[in-house]
Amino acid sequence: MPKLSEVITALEELYPPRWAESWDAVGLVCGDPDAEVRRVLFAVDPVPAVAEEAAAWGADLVVTHHPLYLRGTTSVAATSFKGRVVHSLIRAGIALHVAHTNADHADPGVSDALAEAIGLRVLGPLVPDPTDPAGRRGTGRICELPEPLPLSAFADRVAAGLPATATGIRVAGDPGLTIRRVAVSGGSGDSFFAEVRAAGVDAYVTADLRHHPASEAAEAAPIALVDAAHWATEWPWLKQAARELGGIAEKHGWTLETRVSTLVTDPWTAHAPMPHPASS
Repeated sequence: MPKLSEVITALEELYPPRWAESWDAVGLVCGDPDAEVRRVLFAVDPVPAVAEEAAAWGADLVVTHHPLYLRGTTSVAATSFKGRVVHSLIRAGIALHVAHTNADHADPGVSDALAEAIGLRVLGPLVPDPTDPAGRRGTGRICELPEPLPLSAFADRVAAGLPATATGIRVAGDPGLTIRRVAVSGGSGDSFFAEVRAAGVDAYVTADLRHHPASEAAEAAPIALVDAAHWATEWPWLKQAARELGGIAEKHGWTLETRVSTLVTDPWTAHAPMPHPASS
């Protein structure tokens, strides 16, 4: 079995910390570098339910996409939500490693996995990484459908390809609009509307779209918006990351078991439909 330090080295070969945004907090959060790793659990969020799942399965390492401490802390006391997660993991002998915006920028990365999940062919990055001479890395992806679809059918395709959440899929645009070329960005994506418009796409698939940016984008160009839950757009990356780490383990001859958490850690837990259109 490999040591934790060896597994972290492998993960940082896939998702180098230098690719992360300056504000991000990636890397090893807790864990003994000399401890042996036999089982690795991949999850989107470092929340208590994931820590409990990891302990019940006997995991030695949890790899999450979202950081536990994004803005730093002066205490890991179990009196706080995040402190309890740290205590649960350490008590069970489980390490925690984070790959966030460095995984967003990777090739393949979070948006490649999102594109794959909904059956899109990737053409290139939406926001290229200027440090990548090959032009493959960066945030988001520009993609194309195997065949054109009306927006209504495309939205159904997105819904079928992503894990179900209470909020489902929100759509803005003419249901009959023909969709051929698509931009995708896993996670919050309304800061990339300028790049989406410049890409000449018919639709944009992302999460956490806010009212005003979405309204302005719809007015500026006839781009359909397909808004999914933040957790759902990033969950496909877990399978990709597990597969990539598994490949490295096989190359090194490591005995390493990986598992993707299927716990829905999206914070929204219910959806109450409202009459449509709204009555006066």
